[in-house]
Amino acid sequence: MRPEDVRAAVTPRTRAIMLNSPGNPTGAVLPKKNLAAMAALAEELGLWIASDEIYHGLTYGEPDHTILEFTDRAFVLNGFSKLFAMTGWRLGYLVAPREFVRPAEVIQQNFFLCANHFVQLAGVVALTQAGEDVERMRATYDERRQYLVPALRELGLGVACEPAGAFYVFADARCWGEDSLALSRRLLEEAYVAVAPGIDFGPGGEGFLRFSYATSLDRLREGVERLGRWAEAR
Repeated sequence: MRPEDVRAAVTPRTRAIMLNSPGNPTGAVLPKKNLAAMAALAEELGLWIASDEIYHGLTYGEPDHTILEFTDRAFVLNGFSKLFAMTGWRLGYLVAPREFVRPAEVIQQNFFLCANHFVQLAGVVALTQAGEDVERMRATYDERRQYLVPALRELGLGVACEPAGAFYVFADARCWGEDSLALSRRLLEEAYVAVAPGIDFGPGGEGFLRFSYATSLDRLREGVERLGRWAEAR
Protein backbone atom coordinates (compact mmCIF):
# COMPACT_ATOMS: atom_id res chain seq x y z
CA MET A 1 0.00 0.00 0.00
CA ARG A 2 1.90 3.02 -1.31
CA PRO A 3 1.32 6.55 0.01
CA GLU A 4 1.32 8.04 -3.49
CA ASP A 5 -1.51 5.72 -4.53
CA VAL A 6 -3.51 6.65 -1.45
CA ARG A 7 -3.00 10.36 -2.10
CA ALA A 8 -4.26 9.91 -5.67
CA ALA A 9 -7.41 8.19 -4.37
CA VAL A 10 -8.35 10.89 -1.85
CA THR A 11 -11.45 12.93 -2.74
CA PRO A 12 -13.36 15.70 -0.91
CA ARG A 13 -15.56 12.94 0.56
CA THR A 14 -12.64 11.06 2.11
CA ARG A 15 -12.69 10.98 5.89
CA ALA A 16 -10.22 8.25 6.77
CA ILE A 17 -7.55 5.93 5.42
CA MET A 18 -8.16 2.24 6.17
CA LEU A 19 -5.11 0.09 6.86
CA ASN A 20 -4.81 -3.65 7.50
CA SER A 21 -1.37 -4.87 8.53
CA PRO A 22 -0.60 -7.74 8.84
CA GLY A 23 -3.17 -8.17 6.12
CA ASN A 24 -5.86 -10.61 5.02
CA PRO A 25 -5.85 -12.20 2.42
CA THR A 26 -2.22 -11.68 1.38
CA GLY A 27 -0.38 -11.84 4.70
CA ALA A 28 1.40 -8.62 3.71
CA VAL A 29 3.01 -6.51 6.43
CA LEU A 30 3.39 -2.79 5.77
CA PRO A 31 7.00 -1.67 6.31
CA LYS A 32 7.73 0.88 9.02
CA LYS A 33 8.55 3.56 6.44
CA ASN A 34 5.18 3.08 4.71
CA LEU A 35 3.25 3.40 7.97
CA ALA A 36 5.20 6.55 8.84
CA ALA A 37 4.41 7.98 5.40
CA MET A 38 0.71 7.13 5.81
CA ALA A 39 0.66 8.88 9.16
CA ALA A 40 2.30 11.96 7.65
CA LEU A 41 -0.17 11.92 4.76
CA ALA A 42 -3.13 11.76 7.13
CA GLU A 43 -1.76 14.65 9.16
CA GLU A 44 -1.17 16.71 6.01
CA LEU A 45 -4.65 16.11 4.58
CA GLY A 46 -6.52 16.31 7.89
CA LEU A 47 -7.69 12.70 7.65
CA TRP A 48 -8.01 9.96 10.24
CA ILE A 49 -6.52 6.50 10.03
CA ALA A 50 -8.48 3.36 10.88
CA SER A 51 -5.97 0.57 11.37
CA ASP A 52 -7.13 -3.06 11.53
CA GLU A 53 -4.35 -4.78 13.48
CA ILE A 54 -6.13 -8.02 14.40
CA TYR A 55 -3.14 -10.10 13.20
CA HIS A 56 -0.61 -7.97 15.08
CA GLY A 57 2.09 -10.21 16.55
CA LEU A 58 1.65 -13.02 14.02
CA THR A 59 4.64 -12.13 11.85
CA TYR A 60 7.65 -14.00 10.51
CA GLY A 61 10.93 -12.13 10.20
CA GLU A 62 10.71 -8.38 10.66
CA PRO A 63 8.40 -7.34 13.52
CA ASP A 64 5.18 -5.56 12.65
CA HIS A 65 4.39 -2.04 13.83
CA THR A 66 1.26 -0.30 15.02
CA ILE A 67 0.17 2.96 13.44
CA LEU A 68 0.14 4.47 16.94
CA GLU A 69 3.93 4.61 16.78
CA PHE A 70 3.58 7.34 14.17
CA THR A 71 0.39 9.30 14.86
CA ASP A 72 -2.39 9.92 17.37
CA ARG A 73 -4.93 10.54 14.58
CA ALA A 74 -5.76 6.86 14.49
CA PHE A 75 -8.37 4.30 15.49
CA VAL A 76 -6.84 0.88 16.09
CA LEU A 77 -9.03 -2.22 15.88
CA ASN A 78 -7.72 -5.33 17.58
CA GLY A 79 -8.85 -8.34 19.56
CA PHE A 80 -8.03 -11.79 20.89
CA SER A 81 -9.32 -13.96 18.03
CA LYS A 82 -6.08 -14.38 16.07
CA LEU A 83 -3.01 -13.96 18.28
CA PHE A 84 -4.57 -15.81 21.21
CA ALA A 85 -6.66 -18.27 19.14
CA MET A 86 -9.86 -17.11 20.87
CA THR A 87 -12.04 -16.98 17.75
CA GLY A 88 -15.69 -17.29 18.77
CA TRP A 89 -15.17 -15.67 22.17
CA ARG A 90 -15.89 -12.31 20.49
CA LEU A 91 -13.52 -10.24 22.57
CA GLY A 92 -12.02 -7.20 20.89
CA TYR A 93 -11.10 -3.62 21.60
CA LEU A 94 -10.73 -0.19 20.07
CA VAL A 95 -7.97 2.32 20.73
CA ALA A 96 -9.32 5.77 19.83
CA PRO A 97 -8.48 9.44 20.28
CA ARG A 98 -9.84 10.60 23.62
CA GLU A 99 -12.53 12.86 22.13
CA PHE A 100 -14.09 9.88 20.34
CA VAL A 101 -14.27 7.50 23.29
CA ARG A 102 -17.64 8.67 24.63
CA PRO A 103 -19.32 8.81 21.18
CA ALA A 104 -18.05 5.27 20.55
CA GLU A 105 -19.52 4.14 23.86
CA VAL A 106 -22.90 5.63 22.92
CA ILE A 107 -22.88 3.73 19.64
CA GLN A 108 -21.75 0.38 21.02
CA GLN A 109 -24.21 0.25 23.90
CA ASN A 110 -27.01 0.19 21.34
CA PHE A 111 -25.63 -3.12 20.08
CA PHE A 112 -24.47 -4.83 23.27
CA LEU A 113 -23.70 -3.92 26.87
CA CYS A 114 -20.37 -5.66 27.35
CA ALA A 115 -18.46 -8.83 26.65
CA ASN A 116 -19.35 -11.80 28.84
CA HIS A 117 -17.64 -11.70 32.22
CA PHE A 118 -15.80 -15.02 31.83
CA VAL A 119 -14.55 -13.91 28.42
CA GLN A 120 -13.12 -10.74 29.93
CA LEU A 121 -11.33 -12.85 32.56
CA ALA A 122 -9.97 -15.09 29.82
CA GLY A 123 -8.65 -12.01 28.05
CA VAL A 124 -6.75 -10.96 31.16
CA VAL A 125 -5.21 -14.43 31.42
CA ALA A 126 -4.26 -14.32 27.73
CA LEU A 127 -2.52 -10.96 28.14
CA THR A 128 -0.66 -11.87 31.33
CA GLN A 129 0.09 -15.59 31.04
CA ALA A 130 -0.05 -16.76 27.41
CA GLY A 131 3.28 -15.41 26.15
CA GLU A 132 4.95 -18.81 25.76
CA ASP A 133 1.87 -20.28 24.07
CA VAL A 134 1.67 -17.38 21.63
CA GLU A 135 5.32 -17.77 20.65
CA ARG A 136 4.90 -21.53 20.25
CA MET A 137 1.92 -21.04 17.94
CA ARG A 138 3.68 -18.31 15.97
CA ALA A 139 6.55 -20.73 15.35
CA THR A 140 4.05 -23.43 14.38
CA TYR A 141 2.36 -21.11 11.88
CA ASP A 142 5.77 -20.27 10.44
CA GLU A 143 6.55 -23.97 9.97
CA ARG A 144 3.27 -24.45 8.13
CA ARG A 145 3.91 -21.33 6.01
CA GLN A 146 7.34 -22.61 4.99
CA TYR A 147 5.72 -25.85 3.84
CA LEU A 148 2.65 -24.46 2.06
CA VAL A 149 4.19 -21.67 -0.03
CA PRO A 150 6.66 -23.90 -1.97
CA ALA A 151 4.07 -26.70 -2.14
CA LEU A 152 1.59 -24.39 -3.89
CA ARG A 153 4.31 -23.21 -6.25
CA GLU A 154 5.10 -26.81 -7.15
CA LEU A 155 1.44 -27.23 -8.10
CA GLY A 156 1.90 -24.40 -10.60
CA LEU A 157 0.22 -21.66 -8.58
CA GLY A 158 1.83 -18.25 -8.37
CA VAL A 159 2.93 -16.75 -5.07
CA ALA A 160 4.76 -13.59 -6.06
CA CYS A 161 5.28 -12.35 -2.51
CA GLU A 162 5.52 -14.70 0.43
CA PRO A 163 3.20 -13.83 3.33
CA ALA A 164 5.07 -12.10 6.16
CA GLY A 165 2.19 -12.16 8.64
CA ALA A 166 -1.22 -13.66 9.50
CA PHE A 167 -1.83 -17.22 8.26
CA TYR A 168 -2.87 -17.01 4.63
CA VAL A 169 -1.33 -17.50 1.19
CA PHE A 170 -2.95 -15.58 -1.68
CA ALA A 171 -2.04 -17.56 -4.77
CA ASP A 172 -2.53 -16.83 -8.45
CA ALA A 173 -4.62 -19.77 -9.70
CA ARG A 174 -5.36 -18.58 -13.23
CA CYS A 175 -3.54 -21.61 -14.59
CA TRP A 176 -6.57 -23.55 -13.32
CA GLY A 177 -9.28 -21.05 -14.19
CA GLU A 178 -10.10 -17.35 -14.38
CA ASP A 179 -13.32 -17.51 -12.31
CA SER A 180 -12.17 -17.88 -8.71
CA LEU A 181 -15.66 -18.53 -7.32
CA ALA A 182 -16.38 -21.30 -9.81
CA LEU A 183 -12.90 -22.72 -9.28
CA SER A 184 -13.23 -22.77 -5.50
CA ARG A 185 -16.53 -24.65 -5.87
CA ARG A 186 -14.92 -27.19 -8.15
CA LEU A 187 -12.06 -27.76 -5.71
CA LEU A 188 -14.54 -28.27 -2.88
CA GLU A 189 -16.76 -30.66 -4.82
CA GLU A 190 -14.10 -32.54 -6.79
CA ALA A 191 -10.92 -32.39 -4.68
CA TYR A 192 -12.61 -31.94 -1.28
CA VAL A 193 -10.38 -28.96 -0.48
CA ALA A 194 -11.89 -25.72 0.83
CA VAL A 195 -10.34 -22.42 -0.24
CA ALA A 196 -11.60 -18.84 -0.38
CA PRO A 197 -12.19 -17.33 -3.85
CA GLY A 198 -10.16 -14.23 -4.55
CA ILE A 199 -13.19 -12.33 -5.80
CA ASP A 200 -14.44 -12.24 -2.20
CA PHE A 201 -11.72 -9.68 -1.53
CA GLY A 202 -12.57 -7.38 -4.42
CA PRO A 203 -12.15 -7.35 -8.20
CA GLY A 204 -8.36 -7.18 -7.88
CA GLY A 205 -8.44 -10.65 -6.35
CA GLU A 206 -10.14 -12.35 -9.27
CA GLY A 207 -8.19 -15.35 -10.47
CA PHE A 208 -6.61 -15.85 -7.05
CA LEU A 209 -7.38 -18.29 -4.23
CA ARG A 210 -6.74 -17.78 -0.53
CA PHE A 211 -5.29 -20.75 1.31
CA SER A 212 -5.29 -20.79 5.11
CA TYR A 213 -2.58 -22.57 7.09
CA ALA A 214 -4.48 -22.29 10.37
CA THR A 215 -4.68 -26.08 10.49
CA SER A 216 -2.30 -28.95 11.13
CA LEU A 217 0.67 -29.74 8.92
CA ASP A 218 -0.80 -33.19 8.27
CA ARG A 219 -4.01 -31.65 6.95
CA LEU A 220 -2.07 -29.22 4.80
CA ARG A 221 -0.10 -32.09 3.27
CA GLU A 222 -3.31 -34.00 2.61
CA GLY A 223 -4.87 -30.94 1.01
CA VAL A 224 -1.88 -30.41 -1.26
CA GLU A 225 -1.91 -34.09 -2.27
CA ARG A 226 -5.60 -33.87 -3.14
CA LEU A 227 -5.00 -30.76 -5.20
CA GLY A 228 -2.14 -32.50 -6.99
CA ARG A 229 -4.31 -35.49 -7.88
CA TRP A 230 -7.09 -33.17 -9.03
CA ALA A 231 -4.71 -31.16 -11.23
CA GLU A 232 -3.32 -34.32 -12.81
CA ALA A 233 -6.82 -35.62 -13.51
CA ARG A 234 -7.67 -32.42 -15.39
